[in-house]
This record gives sequence, structure tokens and C-alpha cells, in this order.
Amino acid sequence: MKRIALYPGSFDPVTNGHIDILRQALALSDQVIVAIGVHPGKTPLFSFEERMELIHAAAGSAFKEADARRVEVIAFKGLVVQAALENGATSLIRGLRDGTDLDYEMQMAGMNGALQPDIRTVFLPASPTVRHITATLVRQIAKMGGDISAFVPEPVAEPLRQRTTSGK
Repeated sequence: MKRIALYPGSFDPVTNGHIDILRQALALSDQVIVAIGVHPGKTPLFSFEERMELIHAAAGSAFKEADARRVEVIAFKGLVVQAALENGATSLIRGLRDGTDLDYEMQMAGMNGALQPDIRTVFLPASPTVRHITATLVRQIAKMGGDISAFVPEPVAEPLRQRTTSGK
């Protein structure tokens, strides 16, 4: 049986922290589906299509070609467990930076487990070198003209700089 994991999030933009968790998820799974949540009430910095392209570019630069091919990107609306079911995933991947993340993620894992007991949540700790990175802080730094190159994969840095300085 193919082990498929679903890694949900907004990935706006994809960061080195996301790539760290994706690398760990690939070590545990045959395929990882990066599931970009689409929320009608939110206006992301990058469109779904742009985020999909950036994730593929980041995976292509971070991983061997065979591993990058095991990464799929989809959009989903609604419940993450429903997206997992629809895509044949048996696990949800969640990255943890600190205890605050754990408290929130434990609640989510409990609710998701109650909704779909056959789908397991797998917590992966962020590596110390990326533990401090959040997409929100990266966007703020970029909007203020700061150097974001240490926080995002190389293929993401220039599109992020262009987007935040052009006012798009």
C-alpha cells in the first residue's frame, strides 16, 4: 500500500521551515501532497497557481529529482480530513516550532481524529535552524525591504521581493 501524507497549510510564501518539514515527511511517505487551503475570506499574497509553482520550484532546488517528483500540490476548501480522504492520504503532516504550536495542533489533531479516526496526524519538529521562521514574519520583513534570503528557498526570494515592493 502506498503511504500518502497530506501536508496542509497556506504556504504564502513557502519558507525554509516548510521545506524542512516537507523533507522529513518525504522520509516517512511514498508521496506527500502539499495541500494549499483556499479561504474565500482571505486575500493571499500569491495566488494558488503562483504558490503551486513556487512550491514545485523550491522542492526542485531542495531535493533530488526523484524526491521532488514525490511532491504533489493541490488546493482544497473545507475540512482537511476530507481533502485527505479524497486524495488517498492516511496521515496529516504538521510541523511544530514550539510548545504554542503543540497546544494548538493537539486540539486540531483531536478534532480531526474524531471526524476521521483512520487518518493519523504526524507531528514533525522543525529543525533548530528554521524553528523561528514563519510565513507571516517573512512577509512583514519583505514588505519592509528586509533581506529574506535566509528564510525562503532561493526560487522564492525574488518573486517575494517583487511582489512586496511592487504593491501587487
